[in-house]
Amino acid sequence: MAKQTAWDPILIVSQIIALQTLHYVTLSLLAPPLLVMFAEPASLEYEGGAANVGMIMDWREMAGRPTTRALPGEGPWRSLNSVWSGGKQVGLGSSAQAPFRQVDPIRCWIIAICWMAASAADVYYLYALIRRPRLILDFSLTLLFNHLVLTTYYSAAIPTSLFFWVVMGVSTASTVVFAEQLCVKREMTEGLVVAAPRDEGDNMEMGSLLRED
Repeated sequence: MAKQTAWDPILIVSQIIALQTLHYVTLSLLAPPLLVMFAEPASLEYEGGAANVGMIMDWREMAGRPTTRALPGEGPWRSLNSVWSGGKQVGLGSSAQAPFRQVDPIRCWIIAICWMAASAADVYYLYALIRRPRLILDFSLTLLFNHLVLTTYYSAAIPTSLFFWVVMGVSTASTVVFAEQLCVKREMTEGLVVAAPRDEGDNMEMGSLLRED
């Protein structure tokens, strides 16, 4: 039975959503435990904790850029050092928060490694969901484009970090190469290359030999 090659927009959209969802689910399973174990606790807590969605969706976390800024014109004499209520310190002022605003380089590398690991998992997702080698590149670039749109919207800033773009480029290229190889190998093992039919003369000769025997 011949395969249907008609353009199916519902199928394509479903595959895009499934691939994007699986990618983020993989990230959400890998990043929080590793951040809790290896990242600097105080800085991590200041950024919202290991389970903060910004660890995945904010490109500045991977790039090592600060996600919070001091107020304009703030100086040592104008900023509050702490917030008190009922004789107890309940918060820190902007100047006291300065140490926590420093970027933890270990956190940046953990997020980058988790992204690479999720991209490795994408190889299997593409192999299982997309299947056709000629579509691997399209879906991989679509996943990357969707993430760029989402991370730009989340952070309200276009990614300008060279480290971020290197991670994105290397992970996407690796995903495309390995996923295409797996899909091509499967097509070859499944015998998609149709063998040439036997000649009728050969069939007649084989039949006569059988009758003589």
